Amino acid sequence: MAAVATLLRGSAAVTGQQRFLRRAAPPLSAGGAHVSYGAHLVRGRLLRPALFPAPSFGTLSSPAAASRRLLRTPASASSSDSAGQEKPAGLLQRYPALITGFFFFMWYFLNVIFNILNKKIFDYFPYPYFVSVTHLSVGVLYCLISWSTGLLKRAPINSTILKLLLPVAICHAIGHVTSTVSFAAVSVSFAHTIKALEPFFNAAASQFILGQPVPFTLWLSLAPVVIGVSIASLTELSFNWTGFINAMISNISFTYRSIYSKKAMTDMDSTNLYAYISIIALIVCIPPAIIIEGPQLVQHGFADAVAKVGLTKLVSNIFLAGLFYHLYNQVATNTLQRVAPLTHAVGNVLKRVFVIGFSIIVFGNKITTQTGIGTCIAISGVALYSVIKAKIEEEKKVCLSSLDLLH
Repeated sequence: MAAVATLLRGSAAVTGQQRFLRRAAPPLSAGGAHVSYGAHLVRGRLLRPALFPAPSFGTLSSPAAASRRLLRTPASASSSDSAGQEKPAGLLQRYPALITGFFFFMWYFLNVIFNILNKKIFDYFPYPYFVSVTHLSVGVLYCLISWSTGLLKRAPINSTILKLLLPVAICHAIGHVTSTVSFAAVSVSFAHTIKALEPFFNAAASQFILGQPVPFTLWLSLAPVVIGVSIASLTELSFNWTGFINAMISNISFTYRSIYSKKAMTDMDSTNLYAYISIIALIVCIPPAIIIEGPQLVQHGFADAVAKVGLTKLVSNIFLAGLFYHLYNQVATNTLQRVAPLTHAVGNVLKRVFVIGFSIIVFGNKITTQTGIGTCIAISGVALYSVIKAKIEEEKKVCLSSLDLLH
């Protein structure tokens, strides 16, 4: 009887312990698992902030590995208070697509406002070299204030990192100045149509400079881009060689910027990296602005602009254009961190469509039917190129992830 009593007491203890463990362990909600895995998968495509739209160098996590991590951690979609009761996840945690959508909206909004405001400035202040200097100056001022107030922790820089960033900043400076000159010389819609050729220069640089073979399908997708830009240029009412040539130089400069940026990858976060590049680019842009436009500005440039719109409007518009320029570049970088390369590539194409459409509406630019057809063909080609290129990059990452798992 004593043995039976002992056995019954042991069984009751085990049963009570099991009931305690079931009450203490927080349930792993299906919704939380889905959100955690989805967020990890998105960020797995780009683990490190990138300054420029370049191929991601993060690694994709396998579903099995993600599942093992989920089993080791409680659900992220809910949290427990001191009483052990679960708190429901917030709206933004349950629907991360809302945050991503907000980033896309701000990217488009800031870019459209910058293009419109920047173009209006040239109506009464036609000095693109000086305007591009102010764009970079406002961005540098923004970063310096962030550093001094502690909003952003300044990352240390040394001579090695400086040597890596110098060619990136020089290409950034040249590309920004020539792009601004192009926007001042021709309509915003036509300038963006010419800049649609940038993927063609990127592919050519990859093939003939970096020695990286470009698939035939990518070259084939670029044919509509070249044809569309050619058709649009033939009948564009605002066409002039200054705008066209500077837009082409801008495409080449940004292509080299992309090449050098791949060689200058550091562990520095994107905000600090962009701040240092902006500082170097500003130093590069000041001398040509002084040499080319300095005498005219001193003689009558500022006086004419103040007479037309007043000093307050001149200073405030130039400052706002620089602020929107910096913010839209920063938001574009943050958007790239949140989405897959394919989504970002398509979003970048749609952004160009938005800018072209809004510029035509705001400025009332008259375009011929042939120019409109050419622009549509060019943008469609860019979209096709972006989709194919992003899928190729995704396939490469999946293959590399599979090899890592095998090893």
